[in-house]
Amino acid sequence: MTPSGDDTSTATPDQDLAAAAREAKSAAAEAQAAADKSEQSAADAASAAKSADTSADEADESADKADASAEEADDSADKAAAAAEHVEDGDTNLADELLIEERHPSVGMGTPGPPLRRGNPFTFGFFAALGVLVALGLWNAAGQARSVLILLLVSMFIAVGLNPLVEWFMRRGLKRGLSVGVVFLLMILAVAGVAVAIVPVVSDQINSLIKNAPEWLDLLKNSKTVDDLDNKYHFIDKAQEYIQDPALAQRAFGGILGVGKVVAGALFNTFTILVLTLYFLASLPSVKRAAYSLVPRTRRTRVSILGDEVLGRVGGYVSGQFLVALTAGVMMFIFLEIVGLREYAVALAIVVMFCDFIPMVGGLIGVVIVALIGFTGGVGIGIACLIYGIIYQQVENYVVAPRIMRRAVDIPGAVTVIAALLGGALLGVVGALLAIPSAAAILLIIREVWVRKADAS
Repeated sequence: MTPSGDDTSTATPDQDLAAAAREAKSAAAEAQAAADKSEQSAADAASAAKSADTSADEADESADKADASAEEADDSADKAAAAAEHVEDGDTNLADELLIEERHPSVGMGTPGPPLRRGNPFTFGFFAALGVLVALGLWNAAGQARSVLILLLVSMFIAVGLNPLVEWFMRRGLKRGLSVGVVFLLMILAVAGVAVAIVPVVSDQINSLIKNAPEWLDLLKNSKTVDDLDNKYHFIDKAQEYIQDPALAQRAFGGILGVGKVVAGALFNTFTILVLTLYFLASLPSVKRAAYSLVPRTRRTRVSILGDEVLGRVGGYVSGQFLVALTAGVMMFIFLEIVGLREYAVALAIVVMFCDFIPMVGGLIGVVIVALIGFTGGVGIGIACLIYGIIYQQVENYVVAPRIMRRAVDIPGAVTVIAALLGGALLGVVGALLAIPSAAAILLIIREVWVRKADAS
């Protein structure tokens, strides 16, 4: 037997038990992992089974839809066959069939076709001829409506000219509607005052002419020069025969009717201008906004600024011209009071003031009217009126008007003359009135648009 002290083995029972326990734990962990993998595999298998079921259901739905589409196709084919049979039999009209045909909601009004070929000579010639015909039609329509267009232009011109006065009342606290009413009332009172002042003078001058006509004829007969001319040309005898002609009354009656028509037309035009002026004056802000809204958005701000500046120039011109005409009327009133035509001073001053609104020739017309009436009071008075009118026109043209108009419209004198001549040739007195503010507006646009582009290029 071997002694116990000589035993060389290092293993103990406790160490063997610990190693066995560790192995058992490792085996248990591996078994647990295997169990987890088995459960995950079962879950994946269940998910795959559900996906298979869903795919099967979708396949069934697709098959059902395919069957429905096949049935609709069969129905459409049947309808087409029936329509073809109707066409062949001639029982219905093809247009009617097309009109009652149901459209698919996604189609709407159909797909637009390709654009027209502009290079086609026939297409170009057709549209060119159509454009020429439209232009000729518009030109003829404008010619026929010329009188109405002139009334519209005059009304717009007056409304733009009175707008600064409306804005002046608005700055004093009044609303625009009330300001327009006040300005319009003042304009009506001014027109009525002019009529009241002028009508008595015209009537008095006509009565004076009828009353003094025999005396003037006697003076003509007493003049040796006129008597020699009458012996040569017999114009006095012809005048007497004309006056004693029985048909003179009929011609005079016709002339009275003609004058009545002219007066009625003038009253109607005046009333129309007043109404249109009131409308334009009340709706001027909305009209400007509507006009500016037609401009592209990127240029709307600049166009609105230029448009407001143009309207301001027109309003400044009207205000400046009113001051010039008012100065002429006041000076003429003072002069007539001095020379002894006091009974006609107010009426003639108003006539001179209104004539002074006409560029270039307005002052001359007013002087001639005043001189003709002045000669009825005496030769000296008539000559004095002529001399005063000539002198004052020079003072107005070179001193008064330039100082007042310099701030209103900044245009050269040559442009003023050319614009007045062209406007008078195109539209008469109305064209001459509108010519200078139109020229100022055109010059403003040229300076701000054309010249600035030229400087930037």
